[in-house]
Amino acid sequence: MNSIILQIASRYVRWLLLIFAVIALLRGHNYPGGGFIGGLLAGLSIVFEGFAHSPGYARDQLRISPPGFIATGLILILASFFPAVLKGENLMTGTWVSLPMIFDWELKFGTPLLFDAGIFFAVIGVTLLFFFSLKQETQWR
Repeated sequence: MNSIILQIASRYVRWLLLIFAVIALLRGHNYPGGGFIGGLLAGLSIVFEGFAHSPGYARDQLRISPPGFIATGLILILASFFPAVLKGENLMTGTWVSLPMIFDWELKFGTPLLFDAGIFFAVIGVTLLFFFSLKQETQWR
């Protein structure tokens, strides 16, 4: 598609979708669906750019290939298993680490957030892989 309005809008909509994707990821790691919904929003921000310009342009803008996103997600998912196993607990038991901050605040990181981040990256990769395979031009005989 060659729409100037869509190309200009894609600059702003992409960042809005990415911001909402990170909010969904961080908000949802204690509730169901945070990583999945955030990953869909982040993947759709790149897909929107592909519709505005071209799939080749969107592919060139990526720093990581879609299989790279999937591999990163799977590595993060596997990394979320190890803290509980190292403690001698059941697999996928939530483990948290508290970091003291200023004004007596604590910043808590846990394996559920690590697992959701893995889902986030895996869903981005699958969404982009699906989009690029659908928009691949085939030669008709």
